[in-house]
Amino acid sequence: MKSSLLFFSMFAVVALSYSCRDTTQKTTKIESKATVYPSDVIPFMDQWRMLCGDGTKFEELANIEHKDYFYVTNDNKTDWVVYKTPNSGITSRTSSNTRTELGQKKYWTTETGGKLTGSLKVMHVSTSGDARVAASYSVVVGQIHGNEGHENEPLKIFYKKFPGHTKGSVFWNYEINTAGDDNSGRWDYSTAVWGYDMSVVGSSPTISPEEPKDGIALGEEFSYEINVYNGIMYLTFKSEGHETKTFTKNLIKSEFAKKEDIPEQIWTLYAAIGRDGVERDQAYAGELQNFKQGAYNQTNGKNPEDNIVWSTGSETYNGDIAKQYANGCYAEVWFKNATVGAGTAPSKK
Repeated sequence: MKSSLLFFSMFAVVALSYSCRDTTQKTTKIESKATVYPSDVIPFMDQWRMLCGDGTKFEELANIEHKDYFYVTNDNKTDWVVYKTPNSGITSRTSSNTRTELGQKKYWTTETGGKLTGSLKVMHVSTSGDARVAASYSVVVGQIHGNEGHENEPLKIFYKKFPGHTKGSVFWNYEINTAGDDNSGRWDYSTAVWGYDMSVVGSSPTISPEEPKDGIALGEEFSYEINVYNGIMYLTFKSEGHETKTFTKNLIKSEFAKKEDIPEQIWTLYAAIGRDGVERDQAYAGELQNFKQGAYNQTNGKNPEDNIVWSTGSETYNGDIAKQYANGCYAEVWFKNATVGAGTAPSKK
């Protein structure tokens, strides 16, 4: 009897041991398949809200993904946060263009300042559009957005690549904070980082300019730092194999307050749509701002003859997002890291 009890006791212990080991193995296997969320890759997601290209909004981004718009992918070396948006979808209140883009929850004045960094690569821009239109084939990957007055944008960082080109351009735009109540005369002054500025366009709807010699290819990494400190914006752009570029712009004292201050670029680019406004003397002084980051697609299905600067005439398949994705009518941007915080005094060299 004692031998039988001993036998069954030993059997139970062995069985329990195998059961526990099997459960541990199964648990480990399940955990290894757990989703990696954008907030796991870039932890600052708690400081942002988001609008996606299909109109989906998220107020909280911890452990959130949105299939085909906002998710994590791995290129066999690094986890990347993917922002993807079609040429036509649901847009924000103040725009005709779709975005899958973060919007900073915290607002700050131009004098208080803030800092945003990002390391990224643009994987795709719309392959349809009109080569004469400045906004065609482009996506905004970071910006400062005004939240008072005319709600204009002191900064938009663009990537643009014409069809058939290997290399595209990175440039940044400053939109004037128009004087007076009428905002219809506003315009963007564009500055090249690598490649062309926004004003370089094609000679016909299907003929592009020459490919930029010092451009950035799709899938080629670059980084930016936006640092606003005491009303001055300091920009730094870096990419391996390319010259580091830095820029400084006063955001509280305008250089475009009189007609004679309007740059030649504006008279040429905006002549067809008659935008020749001037900026208020204090530019963006005292106004609330916030950062945005992601993929703000600049292509749309609007008629170029109505606005040769911003209406790109891109294919939208009547808003069918699946068809747009299948036919190259979308923008896609990958970020591997980013930070947001207070502005800092620029280093003295």
